[in-house]
Amino acid sequence: MSFDAIVIGGGCAGFAAATALVESGARVLVLEARPGLGGRATAFTDPETGERVDNGQHILMGCYTETLALLDRIGAADRVRWQTGLKLTMIDRGGHQSVLALPALPSPLHFLAGVLAWDALNWSERFSVLRIGAMINPSRNNPAKAGCSTPGSETVRQWLARNGQAPRLCELFWEPLALAALNQSIDQAEASNFMRVLERVFGPDPASAALVLPAVPLDEMYAEPARAWLVDRGSEVRVNAPAKLVIEGRRVRGVRVRDELIEAPVVISTVPWHSFHALFDAVPAGLEQTVANATALASLPIVTVNLWFDSAVMHEPLIGLPGRNFQWIFDRRAIVGDDASHLSLISSGAEAIVSQTNEALTTMALVEVREALPAARSAKLRKSLAVREKRSTFSLAPDAPPRPGTQTSIDGFLLAGDWIETGLPATIESAVISGHRASAMAAS
Repeated sequence: MSFDAIVIGGGCAGFAAATALVESGARVLVLEARPGLGGRATAFTDPETGERVDNGQHILMGCYTETLALLDRIGAADRVRWQTGLKLTMIDRGGHQSVLALPALPSPLHFLAGVLAWDALNWSERFSVLRIGAMINPSRNNPAKAGCSTPGSETVRQWLARNGQAPRLCELFWEPLALAALNQSIDQAEASNFMRVLERVFGPDPASAALVLPAVPLDEMYAEPARAWLVDRGSEVRVNAPAKLVIEGRRVRGVRVRDELIEAPVVISTVPWHSFHALFDAVPAGLEQTVANATALASLPIVTVNLWFDSAVMHEPLIGLPGRNFQWIFDRRAIVGDDASHLSLISSGAEAIVSQTNEALTTMALVEVREALPAARSAKLRKSLAVREKRSTFSLAPDAPPRPGTQTSIDGFLLAGDWIETGLPATIESAVISGHRASAMAAS
């Protein structure tokens, strides 16, 4: 049984590459080393309740055009729920609740009008945003025009301070947004990455800023529909299938899965940076620097604490908790629509708390929920579950090693994954873009 291409990895990048190749007429084999599909955007079965629980709450946005195209391709567009525009409820450390809502105006007027109407800020703090708003026009591709120094030269906080952003605006908006997008403190992450996020989120179409929330567990949102779509079209998906690259001369021959040699003229790797070296028994000539850079790329954690209460304690799909250990609360009941009062609290850039015990994490999350949500103070906690993704994303610090491109020095061997250079941080959209680029290069 022959294949036109082999895709290593059954996550967002892998399925983007595989489905795009099949759409162009190829027969593809997807190999996933783990027992389940989805990579770092998946779900697992809670052994106590049997409930499917995400390994971390992921959201999409209206600007995730290639991810939404993937969902449409595999017939899964109905597995997400769109929010009309961007509307965020925020509760500051003093307990004051406010809503940031962007009106349906052209960019960047919708962003400026939303912040100027936000009663969480005084007028001086609101007016400070005008300097940033004038810079996020996506047609301005020159970092100098966007108020950014040479890429790699300053952190997000330095850039915000240089552009006159009020400290309270940073705490209530810029910091939570940067943590969600970059999974890294604004004191660590490099500024140009954040600028590219802003240009996409606040792009010319106001719908770009809309939140798009999974309405089913993550693997059911895209991985399982993609697997079924591929199989229906004569391709194959295997799990428990760790692959090693097989190279002859300067060209890829295929892969070896345990004792089986599987040949194909194209192999696309979508494995994460921290596992890239494991593809090779010996690093091929020409890939030494790519492997070295991948090995040197630091990993960053995300911690999710799931809390189940005996009664509903919030009614919005999500609430921001700026200035706390957990920056966002998601109400699974409001998103998925069942009756359980299941909250997921997310801590991005969680280096300071990832090593704490499950009990300590639960206590911390419960304290922050009850401080912010009065209804949680009288509700009974029925169950808790802490989830750690210790290598959820990679570092975007100014001194981080460069990310590789799609093409390699080995003919027929291509790279994809959120850590490949896409111009975006480690997001689902970055992963899907990389998969689509690799499939286009393979088909050319």
